[in-house]
Amino acid sequence: MIPWLEANTPFPDVSQALTTDAPGLLAAGADLSPRRLLQAYRQGIFPWFSEGQPILWWSTDPRMVLYTDHFKISDSLRKTLRKVERSRLDGGRWDVRFDSAFESVMHACAAPRKDGPGTWISDEIIAGYTGLYRMGHAHSSEVWLDGELVGGAYGVAIGRMFYGESMFARVSDASKVALAYLVAFLRSQGVRLLDCQQETGHLASLGAYPVSRRVFLEHLRQAIREPEITQWEVVAPLTP
Repeated sequence: MIPWLEANTPFPDVSQALTTDAPGLLAAGADLSPRRLLQAYRQGIFPWFSEGQPILWWSTDPRMVLYTDHFKISDSLRKTLRKVERSRLDGGRWDVRFDSAFESVMHACAAPRKDGPGTWISDEIIAGYTGLYRMGHAHSSEVWLDGELVGGAYGVAIGRMFYGESMFARVSDASKVALAYLVAFLRSQGVRLLDCQQETGHLASLGAYPVSRRVFLEHLRQAIREPEITQWEVVAPLTP
C-alpha cells in the first residue's frame, strides 16, 4: 500500500517508492498547488496520473535524464535549426521565444495526438503549473511560424535544475527545435542535467539515458541550491 497524503502531509522518503506492480509509485492524494509541486520537485518527485485517478506521485528508479552536453542533433534537425536561426535573426517566417505563451503551450501539449487521445495534462495540472509559471518556476520554449505557435516544450526550473514535462509539434520537428533551443539556453546557464522522468525511445534518440535514483538525487540536491536563473533569453543551439 502507498500512503495517502492530506493537505499538510509531507511526502514519504523516495526510498519507499514501489519496486513492483507500479515501480516508482510513492504516494497518492494531496493537491497540485504550486507549494506542493515545489516540495515534490525539490525531492525528485513528480505527479503523473490519468483522468479519474487520484493524484499519483512518483520517484522512478532508474530516472531518464538528458545531460545538456549530450544532446543529439541529427543531420536533418541540424538543417532545420540553421534555417530557423537564420529566419529568427532576419525577422523571417520562423521565430523562437521563451515564456510568451506558457499556458497555450500547456494546452497544446494536452491536446489529442494524431495517433491517440489527449495526454494526462488536465485543467487541474494546467492550473498548478501556470501558478508555478507566475512564480518564475515554470517556463516554455516556443516555436512560431508566420505568427502561429507550431511547437513547444515546458518544464519546471529550480536553481540550476530543470525538469522537462511535455512537448508538442504541429509541424515536423517543431518540438525538437523547441527542445534544442531550450537545451542551448540551459547549457549557457550552467544547467548540466534536464530531468526527463521516464524512459522512451524518442528521448533516447535525442541523447537521454537512464541513471539510478541515487545518481539523480545527488545531482538534484546540489543543483537546486544554485542561484535561480532570472533572465530567460533565446540563444542559438550548437549546430556544427
